[in-house]
Amino acid sequence: MQQISATTAPAPAGPYSAGIVSGGFLFLAGQGPFNTESEIVGETFADQVRQTFANLEAVAAAAGTSMRNAVRIGVYLNDLSDWAEFNEVSKEFLTTPYPARTSIQADLNGFLVEIDAILAISSEE
Repeated sequence: MQQISATTAPAPAGPYSAGIVSGGFLFLAGQGPFNTESEIVGETFADQVRQTFANLEAVAAAAGTSMRNAVRIGVYLNDLSDWAEFNEVSKEFLTTPYPARTSIQADLNGFLVEIDAILAISSEE
């Protein structure tokens, strides 16, 4: 296993890694709409989704891949009524074939979205 981190994404807030490479995949810990000082970025839901994807992209880039290689994402929404808007904004960051996805409502602490992901990094992408 190889630990991955990025100086352009928020540092983990606990005893976990931002990313782990293992078996040809990058496992990304959940990211939210935060800057490197752990401040929320974006007043609108769409802005928070974009910042969250930017954080995931930063860690993915540190491992030599991108969210375009996502095979699975987990989406945690503060309000499930944001589902349709999430679908639209996510198309800016994900390509077909779209990754498998689980989406659930979560009691997020003052922010609107969190996303985790598994990305392919092997030569079989």
